Amino acid sequence: MDNISRRDAGILYISDEAVYEEQKRARRLTQKLNTMDRSDFDAIAAVIRELFGRGEGAMVNPPFYCDYGDHIFVGRNFFANYNCCFLDVGKITFGDNCLLGPNVCITTAGHPVHPAARNTLYEYGIDVTVGNNVWIGANAVLCPGVTIGDNAVIGAGSVVTRDIPAWTVAAGSPCRVIRRITEADRELYFRGVRADDEALAHMRALWDAGDELRYPSAPESE
Repeated sequence: MDNISRRDAGILYISDEAVYEEQKRARRLTQKLNTMDRSDFDAIAAVIRELFGRGEGAMVNPPFYCDYGDHIFVGRNFFANYNCCFLDVGKITFGDNCLLGPNVCITTAGHPVHPAARNTLYEYGIDVTVGNNVWIGANAVLCPGVTIGDNAVIGAGSVVTRDIPAWTVAAGSPCRVIRRITEADRELYFRGVRADDEALAHMRALWDAGDELRYPSAPESE
């Protein structure tokens, strides 16, 4: 197998000239993205569509960095804030309605632990999967192979080394589940403060519109 085939199979590979050649496309596009007019939202969205493997309607605040771009697949209403970095050796897949704070790092890339193996220049990429309606806070790090369940919230500064279940708030280093998300959270925001009446009336009208994917109800029990 050549090294591109090995990489895409999720087994050990070496970054040879053929691998570097594939990375040039992403470097050209991220250079364009990171130096363009930051107020030209349509142009930014067009570059993201070209860069990502799937990214129709996605919005990213530059600067943004990645290895390949076409290993990144996002659903509808995706937003990543400033200075996010995706090492997409393996696939990085997001569901719909995902929000990322600034400085989020998602790395699928890894190296052997033993220095003798590591010094052979073999490395690997293991896919990362993020479900629907996930919010990842600023400065969080997602490590190779993790899955974040639907409707989860990852706290700022977390280092996610293991899977996080759906409908949970998780935080810390290493990231751990803090609590379940329930229907009681629907009308609350910062530290349990209830939304004002005007905002609640608007939100209730949106919920009544019936988009179950965008406005899901929390499960009554586990």
